Amino acid sequence: MNTNPAAPQFESKIATRAELAARVAELARPIVLTNGVFDLLHRGHVTYLAQARALGASLVVAVNSDVSVRALDKGAERPINSEADRAAVLAALASVSLVTIFSETVPLPVLEIVRPDVYVKGGDYDMAQVPEAQLARTWGARTVAIAFAHDRSTTALVQRLRAAK
Repeated sequence: MNTNPAAPQFESKIATRAELAARVAELARPIVLTNGVFDLLHRGHVTYLAQARALGASLVVAVNSDVSVRALDKGAERPINSEADRAAVLAALASVSLVTIFSETVPLPVLEIVRPDVYVKGGDYDMAQVPEAQLARTWGARTVAIAFAHDRSTTALVQRLRAAK
């Protein structure tokens, strides 16, 4: 959490791993959790996050650290924005209740701490195969794949920018 008095209020929605359990305990239930890179925030992202929030009273977003983005092999130039910047932009969204950064490629430790009532991924995921969804179901959480409302992706944006050079 940012304790700088000059920092914007939304930055208080960013929680370290050490703070996460206590911060989650303050949230209204049901809690929805999602995770991702969220590198160049676009209309598809914000629509997805609003839809995820509508499934519960609070939305926790776990954002990949810079190290974990590189491990996902998204490309040499990724992430474009730093983990701190991506977390801050996500925290500024009205639909987001809390943001945390994770360094693993799969945020299983975050799920164990948050223990969401609903775990959400984008519609391109098979929830039967997603390790986070499998773990969340062990405590009875609902798992949901949200269909894409807009055909957008950061990878496609990066490719468009490269082509425009």
